[in-house]
Amino acid sequence: MLKEIYEAPKAVKNTLRGRIIPEKGEIKLGGLELIEDKLRKIKKVILTACGTAYYAGLVGKLYLEEFTNLEVDSEIASELRYRNYKFNEETLLVAISQSGETADTLEAVKTAKEKGALTLGIINVPGSTIARTVNAGIYTYAGPERAVASTKAYFSQITALLLLSLFLGLRKDLTHQKVKEILKELILIPKKMEKIFDLEEGIKKLAYEIKDSKSMLYLGRKFSYPASLEGALKMKEISYIHAEAYQGGEMKHGPLALVEENFPVVFIAPKDSLYQKSLSNIEEVKARGGRVILVTDNSEARIKNENIFVPKTKEELTPLLTTLPLHLLAYHTAKILGRNIDRPRNLAKSVTVE
Repeated sequence: MLKEIYEAPKAVKNTLRGRIIPEKGEIKLGGLELIEDKLRKIKKVILTACGTAYYAGLVGKLYLEEFTNLEVDSEIASELRYRNYKFNEETLLVAISQSGETADTLEAVKTAKEKGALTLGIINVPGSTIARTVNAGIYTYAGPERAVASTKAYFSQITALLLLSLFLGLRKDLTHQKVKEILKELILIPKKMEKIFDLEEGIKKLAYEIKDSKSMLYLGRKFSYPASLEGALKMKEISYIHAEAYQGGEMKHGPLALVEENFPVVFIAPKDSLYQKSLSNIEEVKARGGRVILVTDNSEARIKNENIFVPKTKEELTPLLTTLPLHLLAYHTAKILGRNIDRPRNLAKSVTVE
């Protein structure tokens, strides 16, 4: 798992390679060329996946809302396949899967196709079942991922979803100038991800401090909410510490009851459009004696407990940076506790049965 965490910057590079022309603000996705006419007719997009891939889809939903005028939903595949969803020829189903063999996601694709929807795969494994079933797709090229807990594939999926959103946006109202601004920063992301590895010793020390916790809370808003979900999932997956994620604004609607002396609360709060709202949530936790762990790009932030400072980037790209230290925190906590990190109990890499 640690090897694959360290391969995340390369995975992002591989997903971008040959697909962007930064100086022109253009996106080239060869896998979509044959269906481009059909894509122009799309009015609604449904993103579907399971686990970590579903959280990548939540970031993708925000991208599609930001850069296109399309209606967008993100649905867990195991639920979508049993719902009476209104698919038609103006609907695009985007199935996200590292292995391309995820049973629930595959069945959601089949259901959507039967009802006339256009289907698209964001897949890491060429020639996999989902890749062969969808109408078209985008391979992520993250390379083989062996650890059960997905890490580098998550970053490549987010990158592919951003490219898809920009690709569709350019065929709507998105300007090439806006895409140029995003791509200019996007190509810097792998180097900025590598800088986060310099924080590993501090993250390891933090892991020692939280290793005896029975439960943890992860909070984030907008682009940081999927990061909080992914951070909580990794913690419970490999350390077996119960961890729960919420939108920051929901904290007062129940989760605040959990906070007591030294209860760990991880805030993902880059200095974005909702940063001040997050600071308010932090004060609520501090007032009740909770242990605040802040992941931010604001180097001026100083709180009572721990800070993890990531490099600055555009708000839309923050999930590619803020999630990486959460993977490292889960890894080191699990290692200290002596867990079977690469093969956690009760879990399989590819869930090929319902």
